Amino acid sequence: MSWFLALPIAIPFVAAVAAFLARGYRVGRWISIVGALAHLLSAILLISVVSAEGILAGQMGTWPAPFGITLVADNLSAGMVGVTAVIGLAVAIYALADIDERLENLGYHALYNVLIAGVTGAFLTGDLFNLYVWFEVMLIASFGLLVLGGDREQIDGGIKYVALNLVSTVMFLTGVGLLYGQTGTLNMADLALATENVDQGLLTVIAMMFMVAFGVKAAVFPLFFWLPASYHTPAFSVSAVFAGLLTKVGVYSLIRMFTLVFDHDLGFTQPVLLWVAALTMITGVLGAASQTDFRKILSFHIVSQIGYMVLGLALLTPLAVAGAVFYLIHHIIVKANLFLIAGVADRIGGSTCLSKVGGLYASAPLLAALFLVPAFSLAGFPPLSGFWAKYLLVKASLDVGAWVIAGVALVVGLLTIYSMTKIWGAVFWTPHPEGREPSLKQLDPALRRAYLVSIGGLAGLTVLIGLVPQPLLTFSEVAAEQLLDPGAYIDAVLGEVR
Repeated sequence: MSWFLALPIAIPFVAAVAAFLARGYRVGRWISIVGALAHLLSAILLISVVSAEGILAGQMGTWPAPFGITLVADNLSAGMVGVTAVIGLAVAIYALADIDERLENLGYHALYNVLIAGVTGAFLTGDLFNLYVWFEVMLIASFGLLVLGGDREQIDGGIKYVALNLVSTVMFLTGVGLLYGQTGTLNMADLALATENVDQGLLTVIAMMFMVAFGVKAAVFPLFFWLPASYHTPAFSVSAVFAGLLTKVGVYSLIRMFTLVFDHDLGFTQPVLLWVAALTMITGVLGAASQTDFRKILSFHIVSQIGYMVLGLALLTPLAVAGAVFYLIHHIIVKANLFLIAGVADRIGGSTCLSKVGGLYASAPLLAALFLVPAFSLAGFPPLSGFWAKYLLVKASLDVGAWVIAGVALVVGLLTIYSMTKIWGAVFWTPHPEGREPSLKQLDPALRRAYLVSIGGLAGLTVLIGLVPQPLLTFSEVAAEQLLDPGAYIDAVLGEVR
């Protein structure tokens, strides 16, 4: 059964090698699309196997756990691999219109597929050191994509991005070293058992180191400044895949480690996470409200929405964790789509600066309608996916008497509406400042199809989740059960060794 786990990682790497060899030819874009389709099929297969048979674990190279490289898929891992594959395909199609020949020759498609492989590997690894390896794969690929083209603004954003992420890496490796020194293992399932014999005070210190390391990756307060300084600089395809996936790997790592390994001192870590969640929501949404650029507003909203996901972990009830899982999947789809729409608005309107573009409601009504779907979902309007995600977390807060954080979540939702209406008013409603009438019809038909297929597909998925939330809700509830009671995860990995 190990090939079910290895295939979603192997496919993007094969596509990356093929795309690199073909980088001087236009065929590279089609390699990315075929690779993304195969990746999606392998992810669907993995989800179906995990849903039918439970947690799936495999030992690479036939080395038994905890000594070898372990890959594990529970509902959370499989779901994250699935939504990664969806975004991978949507952005690969979008790149047909967005990525020019110069960027393709510089290796865009190879770097893109390496990034997808790194994200997938991070979701499936069952070993802490290999999680670090996948983080580094992601960092190298994302830095390459961030500075691809060599514009001054890109280089500036890339330096900020890498500098703070290297601090995170040092903190991560230090924590790994301390944890290995205390337990003699880095297999996550084995760590869940070994940490019971570690001094609890020292374990709390190590847990805080991991909280900071993963907090940088997740862009939580006060460690988020690298994100809005860099995400508005690269090609829109790159911004979209970054916005959808990279911070979610940090959130995933927080959820995995603080439900499996660092569940020893909830009286200390939970209040810290609760404060982090609240301040992340507030600072992110206030930052978005102050911006005047389409992509910068969306970048700060990534920060704000990460706070909701951390809230689910901080509350740590079955409903709250299920809400965090639901929110993760919903937000990846919605946020990536908003960045894709920003790219089309820039292409036909001439800018992402709110004061330099306008009139798209009258001249491009289809794009305006497609914008409203993810914008309303991000704000939590029923019956879209964002409504159910916010409802689960607010209800979970009220169930445990956390009235203040529930109020914060609701107020931040209202301020999100303000930011979205700010974009709507400037980009879509008011006339273009230069009297232009930007339209999708001015685009080449092939480019227009690539844009609309990717954006329309993600918008349709958002509507579908909103109208029929029960399958994803049930999936998230099972994921929450597995996270809060990790016995099945440990048994799947260690088997008879335990």
